[in-house]
Amino acid sequence: MPDITGSNAEQTPQPKRRILAIWFARLSVDRWRLAQGCEEGEGADTLPTALITETAHGPRIEALNRAGHAAGPREGMMLADARTLCPAIQIAPADPAGDLASLRKLALWSQRWGPWSALDEPDGVLVDITAAAHLFGGEKRLLADVAAAFAQRKLMTRAAIAPTAGAAWALAHYGPQSSIVGEGECIMRALADLPVAALRLNEDVLTILGRLGLKRIENIGNIATGTIDRSEADARDSLHRRFRNRKSPSANPLIRLDQLLGRLPEPLLPVVPNNAPMVQRRLAEPIRHRSLLDKVLEDLAEDMQRELEARGEGARRLEVGLWRVDGEVIVRALELAAATRAPDHIIRLFANKLEDIDAGFGIETVRLRASWAEPLALSQSDVEAAAERHGISLSACIDRLTVRLGAQAVRRPVARASHLPERAQYWQAPLDPVPPGAADAVKNRQRPLKMLDRPEQIAVLYASPDGYPQRFRWRGDVRDVVRVEGPERIAPEWWREKSTTRLRDYYRIEDTKGQRYWIYRHGLLGDGRGGVPMWYLHGLAA
Repeated sequence: MPDITGSNAEQTPQPKRRILAIWFARLSVDRWRLAQGCEEGEGADTLPTALITETAHGPRIEALNRAGHAAGPREGMMLADARTLCPAIQIAPADPAGDLASLRKLALWSQRWGPWSALDEPDGVLVDITAAAHLFGGEKRLLADVAAAFAQRKLMTRAAIAPTAGAAWALAHYGPQSSIVGEGECIMRALADLPVAALRLNEDVLTILGRLGLKRIENIGNIATGTIDRSEADARDSLHRRFRNRKSPSANPLIRLDQLLGRLPEPLLPVVPNNAPMVQRRLAEPIRHRSLLDKVLEDLAEDMQRELEARGEGARRLEVGLWRVDGEVIVRALELAAATRAPDHIIRLFANKLEDIDAGFGIETVRLRASWAEPLALSQSDVEAAAERHGISLSACIDRLTVRLGAQAVRRPVARASHLPERAQYWQAPLDPVPPGAADAVKNRQRPLKMLDRPEQIAVLYASPDGYPQRFRWRGDVRDVVRVEGPERIAPEWWREKSTTRLRDYYRIEDTKGQRYWIYRHGLLGDGRGGVPMWYLHGLAA
């Protein structure tokens, strides 16, 4: 057996990494134009049009079409300033969520040029075309195919190919159209004259670099490598000192430069297609009778129900594919008015669709696919019905948990007819009967969402004449009271407690931060059952 880990493996040439960057220069405006139904030459670009986003200071322009750019406004400009330059500008609200969804679809569709792609938000796609360009006749023809494919969809694009994602992005945004860069020193030579904005830096970083006189990538490259004259030594030291503690790539030009040149890896998150739910049966023997086909479809409908339940979806469009022995494929589809995953409903709808099926010499494969699915929540009735159907009842679940966790580990709270909060409920076995009237005794009482296991003493710093604290300290923090509700007086249970047990006055209070507490004063001044009353915190409300 040959040794694949020795010198023979080292001689195998590894393909050089190639990244295709695609920039959709007018993705937002084109989405709006297509949504309005405008055709090319019918107002699509003749009227100045802008997409706006609401900000704290008013509407801001997000994107412009050709006529809008020609009229003077620019992206990022306030709408009021844009109307000063072009009073006739048309506006429409931007749709960032819709743009991101469309960009994801374009990224998945762009995998026709490479095995995987990644989003370059908000208006770009990165495609790994390593060892794939020869399938299109070379990288030049691949770029031509990219331009032609998106031109058919009325999307203006700029594309470039480089060994790294950073270099490809820089060329697509700031380089010549359809640029191609090789390995090694070719990257720096090709990108030397590009502005520093091609490094994908934040606006504040670009401002700092402009003040230092660093306007091109070549300037940053010379500083990073030290190949500069003595007059620029101060700028180099200042750049290293200013950015040495910034770990974010978009805030550090030196990190971005290393990523651009391939010295540092730049991880990319591939876009994974959300495949449509699909179930199928490969039959051991071909079937020709309708009764057998209905049985197979029934099994597939139940499998589809479990598949859709796991995804939290329901089917709106279903397709049944039948593969005959002679190779012919028969497809029957139906579209539903609302999302569903009920097997009986699916089988009933497909009953008429399969009346004219010609099985020929037999059907050997049956496939059910939900080509259109929508979110569908799981209702409580569905859970209980599924439990009864599969024999997974509540009692069986409790028995399993009890055996696995112990007899005392599975309990449920039960209300008790007691005025004392710590005695208002107790724990019992899940299926034991509840005492009658216990819940009615406490159902109208307002209690906080969280009760402390033991009331914690608080230090009252200032109390009002009415008797409740205006300021108190709890767990080291001082809190000022702004609202008070109460008191609710709870007397001790005389048949259980001693005669010296003090009563409680409960208050629902709120501090300046909006946090609500349930506190009580233990005892009254001069009640003859102790000294100065103490204050305790017993619960936290929403």
